[in-house]
Amino acid sequence: MSKQQNILVVDDERTIREVVRRYLELEGFDVTEAETGPEALSILQTETPDLIVLDIMLPGVDGFTITRKLRNPVEYTPLSIEGDIPIILLTARTNEVDRVAGFEVGADDYVVKPFSPRELVARVKAVLRRSATGAEDAENPVEFDNLYLDPRSRSVSVNQDPVTLTAKEFDLLWFLVRHPRQVFTRQQLLDHVWGYEFYGDESTVTVHVRRLREKIETDPSKPSYIQTVWGVGYKFEAPSM
Repeated sequence: MSKQQNILVVDDERTIREVVRRYLELEGFDVTEAETGPEALSILQTETPDLIVLDIMLPGVDGFTITRKLRNPVEYTPLSIEGDIPIILLTARTNEVDRVAGFEVGADDYVVKPFSPRELVARVKAVLRRSATGAEDAENPVEFDNLYLDPRSRSVSVNQDPVTLTAKEFDLLWFLVRHPRQVFTRQQLLDHVWGYEFYGDESTVTVHVRRLREKIETDPSKPSYIQTVWGVGYKFEAPSM
């Protein structure tokens, strides 16, 4: 019998936690709850959930800060787990700036309150499915000039220095690397990398490309790997190809 996947639900509203727990458990998930930011961080010191449903506005430590701690262990006090746990942010904020901020800190998806519990469960399943597919699609390592990618360990290095990527940043980079010189629109990248179940918008791709450039390019303002094709989208190019 396969092990139940564990979902950490972090929200300071008890009613929301109870409803989300009920719907997730009906779908066969094991659920852990946290009411505050510090409580969630305490759980993450000893447990590694398969996915986190994380409210942004939390007492003590907000959801953005928790996501940063998971995604950027070099810049922030590291947790004792790997930083590629999928994260779905919950928020009452609806404007695009806040959505972009969520993706910039490394979230995989973004759900606006009030939301349908069934829709949230569908997104949980979609994000978990995409994460699992990314791990199964591993091929041989590739190297371009100073950039090295190993899909088996989902690791990246630049000039032999390890680079920390979120799960979705790696998925996007690996997809582009596997299709060198091919130009993709933002919508095509959403379809191929995020999947048709994704409910976000094209700004998601823009944010992830910017974050990737900051991490792998010598000069992010003049990228040599992930290049913009104006009016169309992006392509992967490398000096040694």
